[in-house]
Amino acid sequence: MGFVTDCFNILSKYWSSLLLGVENTLVISLSGTCIGLLIGLLVGGFRAVKLDYTAGTFTKVLKKIFDFIAKLYIDIFRGTPMMVQALFLYYALLNIVHWDKMTAAIFVISVNTGAYMAEIVRSGIQAVDPGQTEAARSLGMSNAQTMMNVVLPQAIKNAFPAIGNELIVNIKDSSVLMIISISDLMFQSKSIAGSTYKFVPTYFIVAVIYFVLTYAASVLMNAIERKLNKKNASLPQSDTDPASMKLASAKEESNE
Repeated sequence: MGFVTDCFNILSKYWSSLLLGVENTLVISLSGTCIGLLIGLLVGGFRAVKLDYTAGTFTKVLKKIFDFIAKLYIDIFRGTPMMVQALFLYYALLNIVHWDKMTAAIFVISVNTGAYMAEIVRSGIQAVDPGQTEAARSLGMSNAQTMMNVVLPQAIKNAFPAIGNELIVNIKDSSVLMIISISDLMFQSKSIAGSTYKFVPTYFIVAVIYFVLTYAASVLMNAIERKLNKKNASLPQSDTDPASMKLASAKEESNE
């Protein structure tokens, strides 16, 4: 009963601090995931673009330079711990941009997430049937139009489970940003544990809160994914595809 009593006392006395930690954790993880997705779309999209024979020499050189820089960026941020990135970037840029800790935390998690998102987006693009790209080009679309209107929407849908997983990972991994004194959930819990000397009850409460946050994010992402799949399945994609013909036949019978 002592453990339960300690948990109740901590919650009743420090609930406002924990709530502030949850708020900051969600702001950092959600912002970092969204910005990281934008970075991933740009980097992964450009990396996946293949130049055709009409491209000039200058364009080909620029593409090679971009691919080299993008791969270097991805390898560095995927190959080093986020805690090290946070310490290095925060103090290295502090005297240049004079940023506050929250801005620095969002920047760190965004560029870290962007490196993972770039590979996720690139894999999603490569999973799209090349025949669709050829069909779009035969209709007169440029590379950019084909990518924006045909390839990327399908690539994002293909990669959506991995994108949702990145949000869940960011909710948990944002805890390492307490190293630069961000008042996130982990920072608040450390302060509470240090004040009360009730380490086990405090970190048990925090573990439960993290589980609730990640589970809620997982349920939300799964619901969005099911909605996307249902919307996609509601439209027959081909008159000769057996699944599409079966779907169309079922819809005609229901209408009758």
